[in-house]
Amino acid sequence: MGKLYVIGIGPGGKEHMTLKTVDTINKCEVIVGYTYYIDLIKEFIGNKRVIKTGMKGELERCRMAVEEARKGFDTCIISTGDSGLYGMAGPILELARDIEIEIIPGVTSVFCAAAEVGAPIMHDFCTISLSDLLTPWEVIEKRLHQAAAGDFVIALYNPKSKGRPDNINHAISIISQYAKPSTPVAMVKNAGREGNEQRIATLETIDFAFIDMMTVVLIGNSNTYEIDSKIITPRGYSL
Repeated sequence: MGKLYVIGIGPGGKEHMTLKTVDTINKCEVIVGYTYYIDLIKEFIGNKRVIKTGMKGELERCRMAVEEARKGFDTCIISTGDSGLYGMAGPILELARDIEIEIIPGVTSVFCAAAEVGAPIMHDFCTISLSDLLTPWEVIEKRLHQAAAGDFVIALYNPKSKGRPDNINHAISIISQYAKPSTPVAMVKNAGREGNEQRIATLETIDFAFIDMMTVVLIGNSNTYEIDSKIITPRGYSL
């Protein structure tokens, strides 16, 4: 019986991969992942056996990774960011209770996005995915209301796609019921990877056309402010 590693490779660039992630990829015999993610780590793969699938093949990849480990191969299945945040860690644990599993964390997009625009998540924050493929929109709406009412800094993942172009507009409309129009908002596209772009706005000046599936939207709390093109959410220190 082989061992199965569930790995978060960070946003995609090797500079954001942990040493443990690289070491684990190097020692595994089989690499399983989404085609695009495999391409991000191709310099570490060498002659290893690679199993890859296209978009929406998550469970198929998980089952194939489990099967390879059951055959006796040390195997890793990769996610971008952190495998425990909208990644493969959960499905793997649900599917495979008969093999040894190790989950290796990675740098998630919200941390890269936050670092690129200042310090917007210095205080309590939450992440909410606007993808309603697996979560009913009614549930997402409820979470948006509660997070905004609780004055959390909010990081929105999967804000916009061709199939759901208006979810980000609905989300901002909900948050605006609780937050000031002047609340700082950062839009970070391709955080931590090639093609990175950032824009800073407010709730009332968001550029919805700039936002796409690869954008993380960071919305400040009632104390968040912008200075010198950086967003800061104070922790509460007396400076």
